[in-house]
Amino acid sequence: METKPDLTPVSEADRAVEQMLRERLGAARPGDAVVGEELGTHGDADSDGARRWIVDPIDGTKSYVRGIPVFATLLALERDGELAVGVVSAPALTRRWWAVRGEGAFANGDPIRVSRVATLSDAHLAYDSFPDFEQYGLGDRFLALVRRCWRSRGLGDFWAHALVAEGAVDIAIEPGGLHVWDLAALQVIVEEAGGRLTDLAGVARADGGSGVSTNGLLHDEVLAALAG
Repeated sequence: METKPDLTPVSEADRAVEQMLRERLGAARPGDAVVGEELGTHGDADSDGARRWIVDPIDGTKSYVRGIPVFATLLALERDGELAVGVVSAPALTRRWWAVRGEGAFANGDPIRVSRVATLSDAHLAYDSFPDFEQYGLGDRFLALVRRCWRSRGLGDFWAHALVAEGAVDIAIEPGGLHVWDLAALQVIVEEAGGRLTDLAGVARADGGSGVSTNGLLHDEVLAALAG
């Protein structure tokens, strides 16, 4: 294992998984562009009708290298600038989530749907690490939000957002440091499950640097709480 310039760990498995996915995509879709966390961009996604695959070979590398089973491969397809397909595969959890625009979201083949929890006092909130909120100047606001919720757990990474899509968790927040490959697949899954995934400014985008997933009913209230 080595450390990237941004101090996040990268393992041999990260590069091996991304290389394998690129080879398979290259064989099946030779004209498509690919952008990945470890190996950069290949191909041109700027032309009309272009397709771009967005790859995070191992989301949750910090967990993976410590033997914690919360890690996954994230794969998204973008068509004409719109995210169309999302797949999240978590082998150690024996779970796979996927969604296609207009066709719903699924986990291990079963349809999934966000919760109907409509008040923060009944909500289950998931997050990655509290110091991240302090780093982005949101420590006090985040703690105030947590105190308004029924329950909170540090689940983190892809899993928190996937659990929102399943309806097991109502809110998932990552305050910063994210890239398009961290959220692209999850955005399709959460939205097709009936929820919302935006950045902290409330924009539905995967490349905004932060990620807030909710069942939709709580979204505006959560954003307002973090905005102060």
